[in-house]
Amino acid sequence: MTDTPSPDLTATPREGAPPPNHHASHPGFSGLGGLVAALSFLSGRTHAARLAIELAELSELPAGVRLVDVGCGPGVAAQLANAAGAQVIGVDPAAVMLRVARTRWRTREGLEWRRGAAEDLPVDDGWARVVWSLSTVHHWHDVDRSLAEARRVLAPGGRLVVTERRIADPRAQGAAGHGWRHEQAEAFAALCAHHGFTPGTVREHLGQGNVLSVTADAH
Repeated sequence: MTDTPSPDLTATPREGAPPPNHHASHPGFSGLGGLVAALSFLSGRTHAARLAIELAELSELPAGVRLVDVGCGPGVAAQLANAAGAQVIGVDPAAVMLRVARTRWRTREGLEWRRGAAEDLPVDDGWARVVWSLSTVHHWHDVDRSLAEARRVLAPGGRLVVTERRIADPRAQGAAGHGWRHEQAEAFAALCAHHGFTPGTVREHLGQGNVLSVTADAH
């Protein structure tokens, strides 16, 4: 894996940078189409989850550490974090995603599923040591409010982990537009500093499917 820290991060987003949530208008998942999507998301998602576990440094944290998965979908990343020793709350706005998660991982202990959005997390203040959002920030409706919520549910010293697939053009149609360009990651990292976090660190993970990540620690 090749991790390249982003150079010259500032405390404010670069002027003219595309917004990190350029797909905020996505209608979400429901009905038969949502079920098909949820079932399809059960495969091919472990790569990003393992990267997030590494970035969260879960192996260095005590067993039972508390983690919130924002936009958990059908729960692949949440259950891998649970298998690594974490107590996990998975949050998703789509009821169909949570139904699939509850069914697929019904025998696992330490996993809980709650319906909610990044802008209004159904989690107590300071509950978590880790909050992560994997390939979902580009769908957030309100980045500032969502970052404030992430900080609220994190204990001091907790870590926010965000990953997005690196893309060439956020205006592209279909799946090609789902992800971030590098300047979007930088813009998001800079915004972290305005919501009770250290300025975010941006990395490229070229051996992990060309993924961009942002990590920031709560003051």
